[in-house]
Amino acid sequence: MDERRKIEEPVSAEFERFNKDFEASLRSETTRLQSAIDVILNSTGKHVRPLLVLLTAKACGQVTDNTINSAVLLELLHTATLIHDDVIDETKQRRGVPSLNAIFDNRISVLVGDYVLSTALIRSIQTGDLRIVGIISNLGRDLSEGEIKQLETAEESILDENCYLQVIKKKTATLLSACTEIGAISSGASAEVIALCREFGEYLGYCFQIKDDIFDYFKEANIGKPTGNDIREGKVTLPLLYALRQGREEEAARYLDMILRKDFGAENVDSLIEFAKANGGIEYAEARMKEYHDKATEVLRKLPESEARESLIQLADYIMTRSR
Repeated sequence: MDERRKIEEPVSAEFERFNKDFEASLRSETTRLQSAIDVILNSTGKHVRPLLVLLTAKACGQVTDNTINSAVLLELLHTATLIHDDVIDETKQRRGVPSLNAIFDNRISVLVGDYVLSTALIRSIQTGDLRIVGIISNLGRDLSEGEIKQLETAEESILDENCYLQVIKKKTATLLSACTEIGAISSGASAEVIALCREFGEYLGYCFQIKDDIFDYFKEANIGKPTGNDIREGKVTLPLLYALRQGREEEAARYLDMILRKDFGAENVDSLIEFAKANGGIEYAEARMKEYHDKATEVLRKLPESEARESLIQLADYIMTRSR
């Protein structure tokens, strides 16, 4: 927690403004909708995405009213996608607490997700910047395409690292690159600086998602979802993809057959996790994650030195080393 506070320091006052504005943006006179909103507000995560918006804007010059508005709309959009994802994946827990669809039902959850998404779109228009509206519009499409691509990959058991990275780009990297790009735009940065910030966010997105995928292989990871959850859903991520390529042919063939048959009982999931670990899958994924982390910080160092830039570097380190 101390590490996180240190990262927030250059924008602590602005981050407080964001928190108040985010909460104020979600209000309804409909009783059931407000009850669902209260659940959302009580279970929000670390707000990494709005922090990225604020720090990027500060590193590029200044945090403006449009920066705060953009941080709110991006967190709203992210929240809407999580609500819809939980319905699609039939997830009953998020961050260790019951998900919205577990407390209410899928009908209410989908409608609440739509409400939050619509609120985000309204906020994007309020920025008065067509570049931001365009980024948000494309982002919504990319996130949907990424989810469908992931479902398709799982259903058809497509075991290809390039395909895996394409899913990450659509699902996670585009969102983080939108945060950094919009942060730069809101501060009045030049086209060259905006492009650098977009690139930084994309690399950071790859790093973030690979770290999340590694968590799925460890029971001690306190992330609020069961170990092996991805595998049970047919999502073969980087550690297992590598093990299937590098493992002994006979053993790899046996596990490949298990995946193709979608035989994901508890014992088989445990076996797949151990197979990935025994064949260097975790180390390979960590090395790939560090590659993206290093690319992200290399791009970031092209910005002028400042406290905000240092916090962005620390945030990249935090994303790579976090325990949940």
